[in-house]
Amino acid sequence: MKSKSWLKKVILAVIVAAIAFLYYYIKLPAINIHSQGFWGFLILLAILLVAVLRVLPLAKHAREYGETPDLKHDKPFRIGLLAVGGLIAIFLVGSILSSSIVNARKYQQLLTVEDGSFADEIQEVAIDSVPLLDKDSATILGNRKMGSMADMVSQFEVADDYTQINLNDVPVRVSPLKYAGFIKWFTNQSDGIPGYMQIDMTTQNTELVRLDQPIKYSKGEYFNRNIYRHLRFKYPTYIFDNINFEIDDQGTPWWICPVKEYTIGLFGGQTIGRVVLCNAQTGECLDMAVEDVPQWVDKVYSAEMLTQFYDYYGTLKHGWLNSVLGQKDCLKTTDGYNYLAINDDIWVYTGVTSVTSDQSIVGFVLMNQRTKETKFFSVTGAVEASAMGSAEGQVQDLGYVATFPLLLNIDNQPTYFLTLKDGSGLVKKYALVNVQKYQVVAIGDTLEQCQESYHQLMESNHILSETAEEQKTSGIIEKISSIVQEGNTHYYIMLEGDERLFDVNVADNLEILRKEVGDRVNLEFTEGSKACEVSKVE
Repeated sequence: MKSKSWLKKVILAVIVAAIAFLYYYIKLPAINIHSQGFWGFLILLAILLVAVLRVLPLAKHAREYGETPDLKHDKPFRIGLLAVGGLIAIFLVGSILSSSIVNARKYQQLLTVEDGSFADEIQEVAIDSVPLLDKDSATILGNRKMGSMADMVSQFEVADDYTQINLNDVPVRVSPLKYAGFIKWFTNQSDGIPGYMQIDMTTQNTELVRLDQPIKYSKGEYFNRNIYRHLRFKYPTYIFDNINFEIDDQGTPWWICPVKEYTIGLFGGQTIGRVVLCNAQTGECLDMAVEDVPQWVDKVYSAEMLTQFYDYYGTLKHGWLNSVLGQKDCLKTTDGYNYLAINDDIWVYTGVTSVTSDQSIVGFVLMNQRTKETKFFSVTGAVEASAMGSAEGQVQDLGYVATFPLLLNIDNQPTYFLTLKDGSGLVKKYALVNVQKYQVVAIGDTLEQCQESYHQLMESNHILSETAEEQKTSGIIEKISSIVQEGNTHYYIMLEGDERLFDVNVADNLEILRKEVGDRVNLEFTEGSKACEVSKVE
């Protein structure tokens, strides 16, 4: 009897170990006290051990003797139950002590923000070098290209990564191929994945890059070559953030695997401490500190993590309670973000608005996805959603939908650039919307047409003159006449010996009403293409 009892315990232990291994193999929790998945694994394992080693044997014994299982007075069961309760308590207490409620200052200091100058740091770019494609449009182009590859379309599909990177100073989106189902994996996995899709975001040129050496490690593998499982077995204690597909300057495919670091309590203050670069062809891994990541890597910090950092920075300046109740000086990012390519890095762009208002921005931030460097630019104007609505309103009869805008410097003016897509997701028109005056909307079938129309609109709305250098002049009035523009009276004057035309808005300069031909005047003005706009008359 003793041997049978011992054998049953061995079998039970093997079953528990098998279940634990299967859970670990599928869920891949990091063996790390900062991982919530690890605590879930421990709690589940503890419950399983208590059930298998105490509850089931006691229940069987009670059935054999016609008794009711007395779990209440069973010491091993109570110890096991206490252990499960202890693990749950540690998890709950650790979660509370890691929260921003009790660590507002630490959360607020997760990000360092510098003030930037829009005119000095956001350089004007040629309109034909602006990225035109968002992820959805890139996906459509990638699937079309894949459909034309007769030799592999039945075996492979394009994965949905479409990571935006800078490749030799050109913004592109890249995505690996994947097996078209389990059967296709079974028949092709020995050879691997033959290439990746590469899409130029400015020209929309789509290319299937065929590799001399195939991709063997990917998200689509089912067993040990699955990139997540490969990383877990190699780095059992690392807690990985989102894994990104990128290529280096030579076109070699890599998986960029940021490693989370928790700086506040058990589960709080999540940031990136290390990065693992995994060669997608060989599985070779390079483990390095985040500050040592090479220049060609573009995406270490996810856009979601960076915008969360700024929300902590903007809302917790005066503590957690103020962020919920008084909300004094509280700022937050707007709903949505986009990417800008600056100096061979990818920067996340998003507007910044007051938590009590969602119709206008007080500025915007640029956040470097490789270094976490963050700059705030003070610019007032419309939120991105308003700009999108203005652009869509210009083509409402066509039913086009605007993409989330990019922020550009056009003639030293903060300007939203958007594409307008039809129901099938294809780009049909382009739009430029002035950030500060979002009613100024230019629409064009081509980039050049759109930019020319925008420049004309800014001139007619006296926007360009607002950024021109102010000048002074004086002289004798030779001619003076008045007209009404959009309900405002303007006086146009010419001075003796000066061929320029000066535009005086009477509402801003009542002194002009005292002047007539032959009077001497002193003017402060800015140059315009048709007339000089006067800001002060004496």
